[in-house]
Amino acid sequence: MKKILIAILVAASAILNPVQVYAADAWAIAAEALGVLAAYKSTLREILALGNNVNAQMEVRRQDIEKNGTDKNKREVELVDSIMKKLVNDGQYELRVNSLPFVWHVNDSEKFNAACYPMNYITINRGLIRGLNSNENQIAAVLAHEMTHGLEQHSAKSYAQAVAQSLGAMLIGANIDHNSRSTNIDWGKFSAMVDYSIAKNINVPVEYAADEGGFYIMTSAGFNPGGGAAAMNRLGYYVRYETKDVMEFSSSDMSSDETFSDHPDTDRREAKMLEMMTAYGGGHVKVEKVDRAYKVFVDGTEIFYSINTGSDYNNAAENAYYFAGGLSKAFHDFDNVAAWNFRQGIGNQIDFLTDEIAYRELREISSLYNLGEKIRDTVTLAYQNESPATRKKIRDADAEQEKFWAKIKANAASAKAKDATRLRINADIYNDYGQGELALKQIERALNAKNQDDIAECLAIRGRAKAIVGDYDGALIDVNTAVEKDSENLYNFLNRADVRHMRGELELAFEDISHALTIDEKNPIAYRLQGDIFDEQGKTAEATISYSKCYEYSKKNVDAIPLAYLEKIDPAAAEKINKAKEKAKEKESDDKS
Repeated sequence: MKKILIAILVAASAILNPVQVYAADAWAIAAEALGVLAAYKSTLREILALGNNVNAQMEVRRQDIEKNGTDKNKREVELVDSIMKKLVNDGQYELRVNSLPFVWHVNDSEKFNAACYPMNYITINRGLIRGLNSNENQIAAVLAHEMTHGLEQHSAKSYAQAVAQSLGAMLIGANIDHNSRSTNIDWGKFSAMVDYSIAKNINVPVEYAADEGGFYIMTSAGFNPGGGAAAMNRLGYYVRYETKDVMEFSSSDMSSDETFSDHPDTDRREAKMLEMMTAYGGGHVKVEKVDRAYKVFVDGTEIFYSINTGSDYNNAAENAYYFAGGLSKAFHDFDNVAAWNFRQGIGNQIDFLTDEIAYRELREISSLYNLGEKIRDTVTLAYQNESPATRKKIRDADAEQEKFWAKIKANAASAKAKDATRLRINADIYNDYGQGELALKQIERALNAKNQDDIAECLAIRGRAKAIVGDYDGALIDVNTAVEKDSENLYNFLNRADVRHMRGELELAFEDISHALTIDEKNPIAYRLQGDIFDEQGKTAEATISYSKCYEYSKKNVDAIPLAYLEKIDPAAAEKINKAKEKAKEKESDDKS
């Protein structure tokens, strides 16, 4: 059945536009014919729900750090953080209503890889950073590619496909309680499914779609349009000469047989990325490979000849791609040659453009080989001969991107009331984890939802998030407004209590907690916050009383009580936790040995 299924998959995907159609959707048609569609759909529902679960996102991140460690090179971590922040904050994209904001981590694996999990958690191996020589534009291309997998929910669909096709009814062992931190993720099963689906099930259309989506995200964020092709060039070398991991690429795959590997032939992907770069600049800039060298042309005129220098195996390609990418971005962004700002530079050379990252290599190479005058004359001629249709094609392409994301945004804004409520709750859960920045992003989405049913609580949650990130004055304005708008909602008082707690106004915080308890005298969250404040004050007797009530009214939820207090309140439950921790340590020690 597996061979038949793959044959159907290939036949279906061959006639589809890879930019517009998800491979998993094409697979669903084949699945229906083979009688496994029900398994696919049920698993897809589960994983999509998991993808909108903050607790699951935080748990997967925690387990990734626990199992795979953290890159010990601070500069690499800081580099990835800066790139991801630029992509997330400046890139052109919108989240679907049932998707979470992106979270990421640089792990300590030496493998050349990165992956996006269904809950928009991106894990980046240090081996990828080093394999790409810590190059910002190449890393940005890979991470934007992974973001696209998350934005288009490719991961959820491919994992559901993996389960239905080859893992039978085995699900990922997850308790998808949105509101409980006890969400249970079986890391072993989950990782196995991720590895399997990456190695076998994410087929060609999805990868091309992620390449294209990633290209537009990274370029809109200000990175060099040649970064994607350069990254593919590096990946091609890695696949051919370095990797021995069958879970990355199958040694039986032929370059013309795009059926098994998770990534299509890298040469083809590199070529497609170059086509996108050329189109981005209105067709003015092209790169051609001649033997082992690369030539960059502007409207047919050779402007740069790139050859390998030093010990680096492919800097000829990278230099050509970055040089061409910088030119392509300028042609895309500027309607006339004056905007390039050609000027007299150091040593009578012609300088141009700005010090933006996208132009860095272009300007460095121009200075090194004194190409400024040649670039100026060629670019000037290109604009003189440019057809109005060229500029219109560039702007029409931009408009299509804007239209696409505007539709996603509009759909999210007009989502059903239950989805709008989910946005609000997810923001509140981010606050519980101390993730104020993520909470702020999520709560703005909730406030923009037309069917949001509790604006006052949204403001209270936003106020708490502001306090977490240090905006204490802004926080107080929001929580006060929330209480004024709705004094019947005890959570508005509890959010204000926590803001006052963070501001150091403890008596006022206690007043808000007391008021909340007049609305619901059995609310466990109120007692938990009360216990936390007593504990910080060193009042252990009072804290024990508060925590005891929290434990009682939360139906003995051990996760709601600090372990030191649980040992007093329920010694037997605390002992179970301690034994489980000891057992986990022993297992970890055995695994290492």
